[in-house]
Amino acid sequence: MQWLNDIVESACRLAPEGEILVESGISPSGSYHMGYLRELLICDAIVIGLEQKGRASRHVHFVDDQDGFRKVPKGLPAAYEKYLGRPLCDMPAPDDSGRSYADYALEPFLDSVKALGIEMDVIRSHQKYGQGFFVPAIERVLDNLAEVKSVLEDVSGRQLDEQWSPIQVNEDGYLKKRAFLGIDKASKEIRYIDKDGNQQTTAYDKGQVKLDWRLDWPARWWLLKVGIEPFGRDHATRGGSYDTGKALMDKVFKAPAPLPVPYEFINRAGESKKMSASAGTGILMSEVVSVLPPEVVRYFVLSTPPDKTLYFDPVGGVTKLIDEFAAFLAKTDKTPDEAQLLAVCTHGIEQTVVSSVPFSLLVSSYQAGLKDPARALEIIRRSEHGSKVNSQKAVIEQEFSFIGRWLAAWAPDEVKFELADKPPTGLNSKQIDFLKALAGKIAEAPADADGEWFHKAIYDLKDQNSLPPPDIFSAIYQALIAKNQGPRAGWFLSILPRDWLVKRLKLES
Repeated sequence: MQWLNDIVESACRLAPEGEILVESGISPSGSYHMGYLRELLICDAIVIGLEQKGRASRHVHFVDDQDGFRKVPKGLPAAYEKYLGRPLCDMPAPDDSGRSYADYALEPFLDSVKALGIEMDVIRSHQKYGQGFFVPAIERVLDNLAEVKSVLEDVSGRQLDEQWSPIQVNEDGYLKKRAFLGIDKASKEIRYIDKDGNQQTTAYDKGQVKLDWRLDWPARWWLLKVGIEPFGRDHATRGGSYDTGKALMDKVFKAPAPLPVPYEFINRAGESKKMSASAGTGILMSEVVSVLPPEVVRYFVLSTPPDKTLYFDPVGGVTKLIDEFAAFLAKTDKTPDEAQLLAVCTHGIEQTVVSSVPFSLLVSSYQAGLKDPARALEIIRRSEHGSKVNSQKAVIEQEFSFIGRWLAAWAPDEVKFELADKPPTGLNSKQIDFLKALAGKIAEAPADADGEWFHKAIYDLKDQNSLPPPDIFSAIYQALIAKNQGPRAGWFLSILPRDWLVKRLKLES
């Protein structure tokens, strides 16, 4: 993991001693999609890497719940437009629970973080503003307003218009951009112009005043003493929010900016645009951690350097991803880089939830066993991977729970099946004759016949029958799962209970 080692070494050079704080953060403006996983897991990996170097480190997650509601996400009632501009911490949740909208959005996010084994201190923006934590930063900004404006214009390359203000003021429960007039540090109040052009005062130490986003970000770097800050590449553009924040740290806050770790996005496979919570195009974090074991999620994100775009395929890519991780887990001659990746992926996980049994076999066995783990284990025992059941039984059983959720949420129709509860109707006479001939052959099969034996049995009969292959396999799948296609036929037949299989191929009820 050279990318991780480079970050850790750079951070240690910049801060030779003391604790190194790594920050993540997001506004709880909607459902958290899996794109946020990259920032969280990069932060977590950096903390692990620093601790392996003997450095004290901590991951803090800053929840921007003092932000104003900017857009009604897909799935919320249109009536929520009336809350536009209201702080997320002061909006009602849509479930009539009495919680704030921020708490409503944050709960499944924090559950997902816990499921992944990520340790972080959660900081709530509205609490910090309400407690006066931001007072020194507000005063520093307003005392140096000319310098602040100069930095923003010089770095961003754009002229600030007359409507620009360094602050947002809470008026009647809504955040409003208001022209700043002056500050009284003794009373902790500011003067500003309201919407009617009248002069007003309000306290800035009790959460009634919020710094504009471009100022809020470096303000908390300064106040928290953040050492490392991962962020999406949209913040890393020339003249963008990181560049302005860095310049403000240098010229206004007089402190070093955190080490930047820009990262590319996680996109759906086949799509070029990043996931969007408000547009409803994201795969929910909560879904991901429900369907995939935590070590697999970590592997997917951390095995690729942050500067490379990730593409996630929830339908066709899960089997490949889990089998790839299983092979990686079982590899006995791991390089130092691979050993480091495995250590980070399994950090804090007592027992991995990925066995060495191929995922496709687990999926088919689980369904062939009517989604009963005990039956599914017996089916696997009859396969070429049967010897693994005793040594990995507990892991396989846990893996079945993830498989069940994958089948319900993401699995493609072609891999989903249930054993048919009765013989099919509608087969032609040649298909019926073929199935009965196959039943006779299987009845005489050796007890240890494997998938290759069944595959050969099918093709030996095919050569004696005038049926085209599509009709043969359609008949087999119709008899077993009432579908025209399914798992690899020879292998699938080999894992089914022999007596039941012979009876069904004879079309006996």
